[in-house]
Amino acid sequence: MEKNELLMDYTNAIYQNINAGTQSIEDILPKIEDDAFKRVVAEIQSDYISLKQECELFAKSENITGIKGNSWLEKARMWMSVNMSTMTDKSNRKIAELLLLGSFMGYITCIKDASDHKNISPELDEILEKLKDYQKGSIEKLIKYLD
Repeated sequence: MEKNELLMDYTNAIYQNINAGTQSIEDILPKIEDDAFKRVVAEIQSDYISLKQECELFAKSENITGIKGNSWLEKARMWMSVNMSTMTDKSNRKIAELLLLGSFMGYITCIKDASDHKNISPELDEILEKLKDYQKGSIEKLIKYLD
C-alpha cells in the first residue's frame, strides 16, 4: 500500500470508531429521562463531536477525500440494538450498560488500530490517543451508573 492509501485507511478506521460513538449516543440520548445523567452523556457526545471535527480537518489537510462514516447497515444495527435494549428498560443503569459496552468495544478497536497502523502518521496517532482517553473517561463517568 502506498502512503496515501495507508493514511486513508488509518483515518477511516479512527473516523468510523468516532462515528460509532456519536451515532450510539445520538440514538440513546432521547431515551434518557434523568436530566443529570443526560448532561453526562451529552458531555461525552460533545467530546466525540470535537474529535470527529479534528479527524475531518486532518483528512482535509492531507487531501484525503472520501473518509467514510459507518455504513447504513451498521447504523441500522446500532439503532436497532439501542431500541430493542431500551424497549422495556430505560433506566440509567441499562443505558449506562449499553454505553459502556460501546465504549469498551471502541477502546479495544483503538488498541487494534494502533497496532495495525504503526509509523503511518504521528498526527493520527495523537487523534487515536485522544479517542482512547475519551473512551476511558466515558467508562469512568458511566460506571457509577451501574449501582
